[in-house]
Formats: sequence, C-alpha cells, structure tokens
Amino acid sequence: MELRDKVALVTGGASGLGRATALALAAEGVEVVVADLDETGGRAVAEQVGGHFFACDVSDFEANVALVTAAVDAAGGLDIAYLNAGIASGCSVGEDFSPEKYRLANGVNLDGVVFGTHAVLPALKARGGGAIVATASLAGLTSVPFDPIYAANKAAVVGLARSLGPALAADNITYNAICPAFAESKIVDPIREILSAQGVQLIPAETVAETVLRIITGGATGEAWFVQPGREPSPFTFRNVPGPGTGQAARPGDM
Repeated sequence: MELRDKVALVTGGASGLGRATALALAAEGVEVVVADLDETGGRAVAEQVGGHFFACDVSDFEANVALVTAAVDAAGGLDIAYLNAGIASGCSVGEDFSPEKYRLANGVNLDGVVFGTHAVLPALKARGGGAIVATASLAGLTSVPFDPIYAANKAAVVGLARSLGPALAADNITYNAICPAFAESKIVDPIREILSAQGVQLIPAETVAETVLRIITGGATGEAWFVQPGREPSPFTFRNVPGPGTGQAARPGDM
C-alpha cells in the first residue's frame, strides 16, 4: 500500500505507541484520525498531525460504530485502522482477582479490537480494501506469569489476526498483529522502576511505529510481528502447528 493521501484511524492515539504511529503516518502524507479517552492528549496529537480527534471508549460497541462514522464524515473515507488501545489488567486469577478489572481489561484489549474491526470493515470495503493492524504484545506469544489475563487478551488478538488475515483476503484487506516487548508507553509506568532494576530495555515507541508502517505497506496478511530490543522486527514463525487432521496416522516427517 502506498501511504500518501490515505486516511488512517488510530485508537489509543493520545500517547505511547498510538501517538508515535500517528506522527509516523502523518509524516508519510496520511490523514490521521486520532481516537482516545484522553481528550487533552488526543486533541494535542490530532493538532500536531493536522488531523482529527474523537473521544471513544473502545470497549463500547456503539462507540466504535459512531467513531468510524465520524471518521468517515470528517476525512471522506478510511483506508487504514491501527487498533492500538490497551491497558494492563491489574489483577491475576487468584486471591487478587477482580471481576471488574477483568471485564475492563478484556473490554479494552480484546473487545476493543473485535468491535473496532467490525466497525471499520464496511469503510475499508467501500474504498476497495485497506489494512488493519492490531496491537497485541509479546505477551500474546509467550508466558506472562505476573499478568496472565493481559497475556490471554493479547493471545486472543494474535489468534484473531491469524484467522482474519486469510478470511479478509478476498476483500483486499490485510489484517496483522504487532507484538512488542516492553515499550515506552503509559502501560509500563506502574512497573517502570521494576523493569529498570531488572535491566529490561524499553523499546522506543518510534521503533514500534516504524514496524506498524512496514506491516501496512508490506502487503502480507495474517501475521504476528514481534518487536524486541536488539533484534530486527519480523513475523513470528508458528512452526509445526498441528492441523485439524484427517483421522489418519501421521507419516514420519509430517511433524
């Protein structure tokens, strides 16, 4: 996809990965629609990129539909969606479990992607196709003992991207997930000192943004790109995943 003169929607665009990606897209000539609950930060980013801002709670189905309608009205259409809004869960499944925190994390991290996808598809199809990138996490590809609910949300986003990639190919829509390790964003603020003490290197938000643009322009679909310090961002390879099977015994070398 050529980026110049395209229109992109960025959720969670007021700070962190969303802000960096909004700036990177605008630098390539994209008209950007910023969405976030943080109206002050979101409007500041929209003003900086010469785009549009709309407040939106991505965990609300109707709010997603209204957001896309407003974006299309303001910009004339939609070609790209970066579904990026996310939060930490704040609880585990043991004694500290909170149904309210669980529902909130699931609502933002998973429902926000599913609802956002549903809402943007008609707009992308109206333009003859487009690109969707959803922010998952390295947590969606590996174990995260200190926040298993977040990991479960992000693993679901990875599964969604891998499934919708081929499902939407006939509509000329690519669908991919990006899976950063710890990156500069508000979500790491509560554990920033702990990460520093453990020597964890935070990924610049701009590095993730550059990868999002690579995914959008690359044309591949159904992939989950990891972003880690010191490594070239790449699609994660899901090796030797067993298929549904035929009921026949596997031959040597099939696995």
